[in-house]
Amino acid sequence: MLTAPEHDGRDGQNGPDGRDGQNGRGAQKGRPMEHVHLGRSGMVVSRLCLGTLGFGPRTSEPDAHTMMDLAHEHGVNFFDTADSYGGDGARGRTEEIIGDWFMRGVGRRDRTVLATKVYGAMGGWPNEERLSALHIKRACDASLRRLRTDRIELYQLHHVDRRTPWEEIWEALSDLRAQGKILYVGTSNHAAWHLVKAQERASRLGLLGLVSEQPPYSLAQRTAELEVLPACQDYGIGVLPWSPLHRGLLSGVLRRADGVRSRGARARRALEGMRDRVEAYEAFCAELGEDPAAVALAWLLHQPAVTAPVIGPRTAEQLVSALHARDVRLDTAALARLDAIFPGPGGAAPEAYAW
Repeated sequence: MLTAPEHDGRDGQNGPDGRDGQNGRGAQKGRPMEHVHLGRSGMVVSRLCLGTLGFGPRTSEPDAHTMMDLAHEHGVNFFDTADSYGGDGARGRTEEIIGDWFMRGVGRRDRTVLATKVYGAMGGWPNEERLSALHIKRACDASLRRLRTDRIELYQLHHVDRRTPWEEIWEALSDLRAQGKILYVGTSNHAAWHLVKAQERASRLGLLGLVSEQPPYSLAQRTAELEVLPACQDYGIGVLPWSPLHRGLLSGVLRRADGVRSRGARARRALEGMRDRVEAYEAFCAELGEDPAAVALAWLLHQPAVTAPVIGPRTAEQLVSALHARDVRLDTAALARLDAIFPGPGGAAPEAYAW
């Protein structure tokens, strides 16, 4: 659900001459970053969301700080993380890196719409995982300490907890919202019927309910189009696709000499199952004269249900490349070619499989 707020046409922190207003590196040429409401909420976010899964395990703290600076310089105000990010034996480290960055610059926190998640195991004891009221409240306080902030704009349920009733989940989240610790609630990896159940329980309790869902969604993985996306559109839930490059397989792996070798075993198996399509995709991107990663992100930005893909660059260069997606315009013929290469499920359910 996308509604554009009033916009002065300027790009984030950039000066009116298009140059970077902070360090003189110069803004990327192209369209200013668009900002839209997150679902039916009044909160405004950038059309690209900076994912931070690699901060710590794959991206050093100094490089992560540089990337967050660069994101702000280009109008990206939406950052996504999770309490469990940080790598084996270092869960929470990613939130700490973000918190340290907030403390090193005036205004950084207030310019950032901060999203984090709760669900994953944060220890080996009972009640240190999932979505009990006990764990939600403890986890939120721990995230606030690591992030060095007093509030979280978007608190997301990282996975479905079938053992905890929605009444308990909403009661815990309502307490946190009343205390000013969280402002909005979202989900990730929820099926459409989970979203419906969550919204109906929230409605009965007189609550706003969910404003976002993070599903796995990309050109190469379009199952969400069957029911998740239609449910989100009907309820006014913003869609924040994760793995928009399908674990890197849409990033141009075949044209890079080390592209296939650098993939993990799971990604290599996935590539072998769709090599013909990836070859056709990269050839079409070459016809367009565009980077495959930018085309994959641009395709998502053309989908009416999508608010902001969650991009996960490991370097500043990859972030700059991802930012170019906002300049890629795909006409009807180009969209049809992409549909032919990576067919969707045939439309929304039940029309996709029944009259």
